[in-house]
Amino acid sequence: MATPMTGRDRAKADRHAALLHEAARLFAEHGFGGVSLDDLGAAVGISGPAIYRHFANKQAVLGAVLVQVSERLLEGGRAQVSAQSRAEARLDGLIAFHVDFAVREADVIRVQDRDLASLTDEDRAAVRRLQRSYVELWVDVLRQLHPGRSSEALRVAAHAAFGLINSTPHSARGAEAAVPDAAIREVLTTMASAALRA
Repeated sequence: MATPMTGRDRAKADRHAALLHEAARLFAEHGFGGVSLDDLGAAVGISGPAIYRHFANKQAVLGAVLVQVSERLLEGGRAQVSAQSRAEARLDGLIAFHVDFAVREADVIRVQDRDLASLTDEDRAAVRRLQRSYVELWVDVLRQLHPGRSSEALRVAAHAAFGLINSTPHSARGAEAAVPDAAIREVLTTMASAALRA
């Protein structure tokens, strides 16, 4: 039986989550190199050195942001596949899940695109391993829909769909593009579905 969380434990967990959220926002806005520990601390109302109670250093914060989001993607993708028995429904579930992720986590997508090389070798390997497993979920579903295509071609298709869906930080988040989330979801879902079924 799990030990109940104390108020102090809950507060620490909340601060940890807030740090990751604000780190993603700040890294997306300024780049990993443009953010200091003092910046991270100020964003959640603590001093820079107080971050060492949660993370070994700034690089560990970046690692936690990108490894945890990769874990969530793989877990969520597996849940979508498990929830349906038909390949068509599985693909619809994966697309909806990834579109939702891209709309909600546009900052993390920007951080991944720009700062993956700033991870430790261990964290970068973990991110790549998790993401390869996520891609293979899509490939397995696409193989059921396109049995005549090679695995390599299906991987290209999956990555192309990710590129389309993950365009949200650039195509739908600029100051000049105040597009409602519902409209973004509809466009991305329609386009990804059409491309993957072609």
